Amino acid sequence: MERREHPTGSMALSFGPFVLGGNVFGWTVGREEAFRLLDAFVERGGKAIDTADVYSSWAPGAQGGESEQLIGEWLAARKNRGQVLIATKVAKWKAQPGLSPENIRTAIEGSLRRLGTDHVDLYYAHEDDLNVPQLEYLTAFDALVKEGKVRALGASNFTPDRLASALALARQNGLRAFEVSQDHWNLVERGIERSLVPLLEKEGLKELPYWSLASGFLTGKYRSGAHVESARAGSASKYLDDPKNVALLGLMDELASAHGVSVTAIALAWLKAQPVVAAPIASARTVDQLDALFECAKATLSPSDVEKLSAATAPPRA
Repeated sequence: MERREHPTGSMALSFGPFVLGGNVFGWTVGREEAFRLLDAFVERGGKAIDTADVYSSWAPGAQGGESEQLIGEWLAARKNRGQVLIATKVAKWKAQPGLSPENIRTAIEGSLRRLGTDHVDLYYAHEDDLNVPQLEYLTAFDALVKEGKVRALGASNFTPDRLASALALARQNGLRAFEVSQDHWNLVERGIERSLVPLLEKEGLKELPYWSLASGFLTGKYRSGAHVESARAGSASKYLDDPKNVALLGLMDELASAHGVSVTAIALAWLKAQPVVAAPIASARTVDQLDALFECAKATLSPSDVEKLSAATAPPRA
């Protein structure tokens, strides 16, 4: 299968062992704890932070933009913009929805203002917009790259057909193309493996999976009869309804013990072992949780380990 190469942009970006998810900032993590987490993230060698204009509009009393604002305040206080890669997104915020050229322009200006920077390293279309011709929004994104406001472009939550058409249109028109994809992928959510992943491999794009810990289920703390205080408890505990997922936790326990790392690290290491993955995205509410995430850097799974984990929750054959 022919692979396309991307000589610039994302291929030159260094994401580190994992990307820190900023969706919790302004939701379950306030300013003081956010600063502690971000300080610890950088001190431990973290390089990339993921956010979006819509974060965390769903939180009580929030409107959107809170995550970017907190990250921007931290960058200003620490004066370390050059040490971290910042990724943000446009399209899902109800206050600024969609991918019209006008909205893309308004959204990036707002994101840059909240982040207190003159550029973002990676800018995503947070979702596709069927109401805007693809060439129009691709041209708008390309203009931001040419102006230096954006270094590289990504697509999130696109169908394979729509991502393929966007890539083809960018090539045909000499526009900067999407270079990474961000999608829902983890050991218990594997729907993209037979649809999107083959396209990414063919086109030479890298994947940065979100919800890489399945709302916390793949940390191992959600077990039958366990009570966990978390805003995500309901989303995580539903996975216990599937016997395959319960058996998966047992296998992950064994591998975590064998490698001397946390169950969390095993979940992230499995994603990191997928050839198309640049780095998984994961969030933390405490520094202790952050330390568990960093363990993925020392959890080197053998091909046999990866195969066992993959087989445990393999999606049914079509």
